[in-house]
Amino acid sequence: MNQDRRLYPTGPAAQRALVVAVDLQDPRRALAPELAEFIALAKAAGATVVGEVVQKLAHVDPATLVGSGKAREIAERATELRADVLFVYNDLRPRQRTNLEKIVPLPIVDRTMLILDIFAQHARSREGQLQVELAQLRYRQSNLIGAGEALSRLGGGVGTRGPGETKLEVDRRKIQQRVSLLGHQLDDVRKQRETRRSGRGRDPFVALVGYTNVGKSSLLNRLAGSGQGEGAFVADQPFATLDPTLRRAYVAPGVNVRLADTVGFITALPQELVNAFRATLEELDAADVLVHVHDAANPDWPRQKASVESILRELKLDEKPLIDVFNKVDRLDAGERAALPAGALEVSAKNGDGIDALRAAIAERITPPAHAGRGA
Repeated sequence: MNQDRRLYPTGPAAQRALVVAVDLQDPRRALAPELAEFIALAKAAGATVVGEVVQKLAHVDPATLVGSGKAREIAERATELRADVLFVYNDLRPRQRTNLEKIVPLPIVDRTMLILDIFAQHARSREGQLQVELAQLRYRQSNLIGAGEALSRLGGGVGTRGPGETKLEVDRRKIQQRVSLLGHQLDDVRKQRETRRSGRGRDPFVALVGYTNVGKSSLLNRLAGSGQGEGAFVADQPFATLDPTLRRAYVAPGVNVRLADTVGFITALPQELVNAFRATLEELDAADVLVHVHDAANPDWPRQKASVESILRELKLDEKPLIDVFNKVDRLDAGERAALPAGALEVSAKNGDGIDALRAAIAERITPPAHAGRGA
């Protein structure tokens, strides 16, 4: 008698998520691409999306976000789909969250919590873990999340992971003490960065910036000639890179640069993350040139480009010398490549197309005064 000796996974099943969004019908910010992005984030966090509910309103309901009638519909839909978590695209005010939880008896994770959760999964360095924990605590503190019953309802799923998860059950006073401690530790990180910057070598400094998942890490590995196991971590998912990676790269005869990969941006990047990662983002202020990488194969690249430019302005980096680069052109046909902006610098980190032209563009933008000032 043959016995089935195959092994089957016995770990916890993925959370079944019902996605809810309010469409304010803003012509300047269409919901469809951002909702698709939100669902991709949910999947990256490890959830299974079992349904979507979109409510069109002129303004969000101040009491429940979606309106009490729609909230009851959502509760019924969640029961039908056997959902065990509610992912809400729009950021929730404390009152809206409390009222919605009374009608829909499920853990509620909004967009900021979801992004923080993914950051928590991907933070590898001690610095990255400090930054994520600080962002998580500040968000929960400012939104009354994590106190008493509201925290216990989350049950350890998406939105509760990360370096700070074991500390979220403490009272507000202890949370504030922890926030203060993390702030001091990150101040020390900032001072250490300033010291390292002052002692750096003579090579010009070039930073790769761009929307999340556009291929910055792959491009850094290609430019630096990093082999397998030597380069920046690469994964086809949002926010695979949080910790800055620095490599030396050749760009012209006798000219090398220090090339940095940085955390990817996203539309309406939560302010908690901008604040927490400010020590890391300040690295960009020391860059001689920024290389703004776009995903040429993503038809939504114009919106992503505008989002990154907005964040660069907020960080007061919009005056930096900048090179626009369209990556992943290996995924385009001839007609699609012809539709890219005239004069666009087209590259493929995957097969190396256009990399020599990018090296030349970087060398050209490193102005003689800046280069000479570094002792070249």
